Amino acid sequence: MAAGHLARFGFTDNERTEAVAGPDGLGLWDPVNRRPADDEAAAVLDTLYFAADPDLALFELHRLVEAAGPEVAAAVREDKALRRRLIGVLGVSATLGDLLVANPDEWRELVGEQNSRPAGYTTREVSSVPSLRSGYRRELLRIVAADLTGAADVEVTMRRLTELADATLQAALAIAIAEQGSDTCRLAVIAMGKCGGRELNYVSDVDVVFVAEPDGGADVETAMRAGSALAARMMEICGFVAWPVDAQLRPEGSRGALVRTVASHLAYYRKWAKTWEFQALLKARPAAGDLELGREWLAELQPLIWSAAERPEAVDEVRGMRRRIIEAIPRAEVDREIKRGPGGLRDIEFAVQLLQLVHGRADESLRTPTTLAGLRALIEGGYVGLADGEALLRAYRFLRVVEHRLQLQRLRRTHTVPDDPTGLRWLAHALGYRPNAARDAVESFRAEWVRHAGEVRRLHAKLFYRPLLEAVARVPTEQLRLTPDAARARLDLLGFADPAGALRHIEALTGGVSRTAAIQRQLLPALLSEFADAPEPDRGLLAYRQVSEKVGNTPWYLRLLRDEGPVALRLARLLALSRYVTELLVHDPEALRLLADDAELVPRSAEVLTEGFAAAAARHDDPETAINAVRALRRRELFRIACADLLGLLDVTTVGDALSAVIDATLRATLGVTAGAEPPLEFAIIGMGRLGGAETSYPSDADVLFVYEAAPGMADDAASGVALTIAEELRRLLARPAHDPPLGVDADLRPEGRQGPLVRSLGAYQQYYARWSKVWEAQALLRARVVAGSESLGARFLALADSTRYPVGGLTREQIHEIRRLKARVDSERLPRGADPATHTKLGRGGLADVEWTVQLLQLQHGHAVPSLRTPRTLEALAAATAAGLLDPADAVALEAGWRQASRVRNLLTLVRGRASDQLPRQGPDLAALATILREDAEPQEYLDEYLRVARRTRTTVERIFHDA
Repeated sequence: MAAGHLARFGFTDNERTEAVAGPDGLGLWDPVNRRPADDEAAAVLDTLYFAADPDLALFELHRLVEAAGPEVAAAVREDKALRRRLIGVLGVSATLGDLLVANPDEWRELVGEQNSRPAGYTTREVSSVPSLRSGYRRELLRIVAADLTGAADVEVTMRRLTELADATLQAALAIAIAEQGSDTCRLAVIAMGKCGGRELNYVSDVDVVFVAEPDGGADVETAMRAGSALAARMMEICGFVAWPVDAQLRPEGSRGALVRTVASHLAYYRKWAKTWEFQALLKARPAAGDLELGREWLAELQPLIWSAAERPEAVDEVRGMRRRIIEAIPRAEVDREIKRGPGGLRDIEFAVQLLQLVHGRADESLRTPTTLAGLRALIEGGYVGLADGEALLRAYRFLRVVEHRLQLQRLRRTHTVPDDPTGLRWLAHALGYRPNAARDAVESFRAEWVRHAGEVRRLHAKLFYRPLLEAVARVPTEQLRLTPDAARARLDLLGFADPAGALRHIEALTGGVSRTAAIQRQLLPALLSEFADAPEPDRGLLAYRQVSEKVGNTPWYLRLLRDEGPVALRLARLLALSRYVTELLVHDPEALRLLADDAELVPRSAEVLTEGFAAAAARHDDPETAINAVRALRRRELFRIACADLLGLLDVTTVGDALSAVIDATLRATLGVTAGAEPPLEFAIIGMGRLGGAETSYPSDADVLFVYEAAPGMADDAASGVALTIAEELRRLLARPAHDPPLGVDADLRPEGRQGPLVRSLGAYQQYYARWSKVWEAQALLRARVVAGSESLGARFLALADSTRYPVGGLTREQIHEIRRLKARVDSERLPRGADPATHTKLGRGGLADVEWTVQLLQLQHGHAVPSLRTPRTLEALAAATAAGLLDPADAVALEAGWRQASRVRNLLTLVRGRASDQLPRQGPDLAALATILREDAEPQEYLDEYLRVARRTRTTVERIFHDA
């Protein structure tokens, strides 16, 4: 019963709590009367309730009393300030509790006025490493106590932790000098990173750079040896006392010299440093050692730091830094990472630093190493809006407090919010959340975390571009923040080739005081970020203007972009990368709604499409109007597939299936219009080539054969005429000029090619294949598949085709030689003039033709004996040949890799260029766009090298198999 009453003070370990709090323990609880032992005990229990972990605080207090004696128990009862400090520390960190128990006199550090001396006071004048360690620990205890009791806010806490770090560095260096002497060099310790920014957290490496100069007449080499020895010993001492000292930010990183002169630093930064290294120097601050030397070093570097943004490679290097940050996060932790994850501290810091690099060239008020000071300067200077800046300030302070609490628990470096209920409850309590009538403590914490993270995500992109938009938008003069020249410089930095033209587009979109312009001003910062990530940002912005001007005045358009999370960013990516998608969207802006939901980007099956296309056609009596409706639906489906493809939601085989299903449904609906509901004869369309194999690409025509069978009693001439009319009308309707991509219906694979009749009866096909067909026609029939019309007639045609494409006994030696001769002619004659055979995806070395001819040769040779080879699909046939032992598995892997690569690149070339193309370029923006789509982190030349490597391996495999088969 007593334990139940104790639970109202936040305790959960009932039996142990009663024992520790009761008369035999701390004497805080009267178990007989089930209440606190006295008023002072009640005050202690009330304070324990507000600890991060009341059970831990109680048990650690009991341990401390046992170690330090009754004096501490009496002091906790009598001294309210001490009580809050000590219980706060004991309840938040078992590690700090253990340290206090191990050093029982150090609780006295929490007695009396806490802010009367600077942080690091007890680390001064120390002469040994143990005394420095003890002094550091005592100062840290005071900082933690002030933090937990609200005596110091997060900014003061960060500053005091930095002051303690500075003092520790200075003391460690003094010890090293006492041990080794310093007659030959002057050594400055430059704080970098969080320490340099005066925003250190509890558990972190301290990033530094060392600068040395000869002293006392010593030569440079001697001075550098002495300086390196001092620096190394200082780092060793700090690692034992407090935290590791990390000098990786020095020139050349771990491969570079630990200590350099000012001149050596300048030489490196002038010649070799990348943009991210200058970004790191924004945090540089002399912290210990020879401060005058440190200030001299920093002054010499200032011109280099503040001109870094003008370097031509600045954008690429900033993007590379961003990429590396994202890649460093384990996928399982990305949503719980408050530092590097989306909506985390890194978003704020990175944005502030980029704006400092760009605008600090002209505005010295921005030249501060501290994130919050820099953000306030950006707000005051008008580079960031007041409301946006305040939101980021609040979010930054909140996230840093969360980070501090997480690190205090075990004094370990971590930035990841726990995902277990116990850990979340501890964190919520440590942050001061308590249950209320509406929600529990964890829910309250989550709600605030989500709100701040959402604000940071929303404002992160906007922070880059808000000054630009305020400068170019037509707003009242007093609200202008950037001159047009400054705006052009920003666009130039972000990779726009024509900043003046980009400004005109932005001005056209955001000019005026209309609601449309206001929403565009909200959207463009994030969209510009996406455009800037594409190889041709100007193209993306122009396309966005074109689409916006087409539908910008319709109420749903901008509301969709503003309110439906992924739509705006997806649209920006698609427009920046794909002329094909842009053209589709300009003529069908309603399709934009598909981007709101991944489910809407899943391709529809041929059956679903057929039903929808047929229903659309049936609403119209006029054939042309009916097919216009079908083609409009086809355009919508092409947009769906292309978007899903570019967004990485589909693999190449799924794309082939989906595009083939669209053609199937289009042919079926059109055949329904041209043949009527009850055609006077049986008529079927046989898919051939890539359509037959369900491997259609975006530029593919519909390769088909038309077959009919006359109704009983119908004359052959009459039947032929009806079938010809159906086929010709189908081709005419689908070839009419329109806004959707054309669908050519190509029947050139029919017997006798273009010289033969467009349509044939089943009997005529049978007669032709039995008497006159050539081996290439048997090869073409391997891809035959019924796509529209009479299923029974189509099945009879395929049965007829089987005897030709899967001949009993396989191919003769002469037929094999003929196929090889034909392939050689294809290689030598059909490759377009001037084409690069190494990168031609269809006819080049290791391209589609290489793989497909090889697989088809195996099908022709062995299809009669191996039923699983009887498939129109290349990869299915490849798998079947491997399973049947006709191919070595390693060869099959090489062939499949080459086929997938060539198919994917061929598709993407069409999407990027907006027209059919088989040639992968060796340089230029189209290659960069492909690399961006295929591998977000790949440089264009890296991707080209990979393509060539895969193609070479495929070609080697083809040459061996095709000519030895």
